[in-house]
Amino acid sequence: MIQPVIKHLIKPIRAIHFMVLALLMTLSSSVTAEDLSPAELQDLFVGLARGLAAAEAGNFITALQEWKPLAEAGNSFALYNLGVMYESGQGVIQDYKEAGKLYRLAAEQGYASAQGNLGIMYYYGHGVIQDNTIAHMWFSVGAANGDEVGGSNIDKIAKKMTPAAIEKAQAMARECMNSGYTKCGY
Repeated sequence: MIQPVIKHLIKPIRAIHFMVLALLMTLSSSVTAEDLSPAELQDLFVGLARGLAAAEAGNFITALQEWKPLAEAGNSFALYNLGVMYESGQGVIQDYKEAGKLYRLAAEQGYASAQGNLGIMYYYGHGVIQDNTIAHMWFSVGAANGDEVGGSNIDKIAKKMTPAAIEKAQAMARECMNSGYTKCGY
């Protein structure tokens, strides 16, 4: 059985690590650092930091308020974390469909943790139609991008699949990655 492991919303990170992470997340979002003025970039970092601090303190309402506008602007870090909130019902009414939508938006930007969590959503059929082939594809893509959830679940799900389905999932994962995450699925 695939462990219902969901990446934690927060991990303890130091301020300097957060700033590097935030810059990387900005560069992977639809609006890059080059598109922002210094003031806008500072606002982005402040919003991400305030949301993270609020979530670490258990104040998910404030985290939602900070991250929602950033997610609407396409920031993959904010999209992923809102997905976790919707999946777990932290600060919002639990909504698997919304979580899956947010994970997909972040996954399509190459956000590895969102890719792994999207695999879990497809495995369990939470908010999406249950599909082991698609789950395997997202686990494979996430694992290739360094996600632990994806890497730990590929072999587990493969035991429930036919060799033909595994081959299909692997081909889909290659196409997904080769297309820059624009052709991910059937």
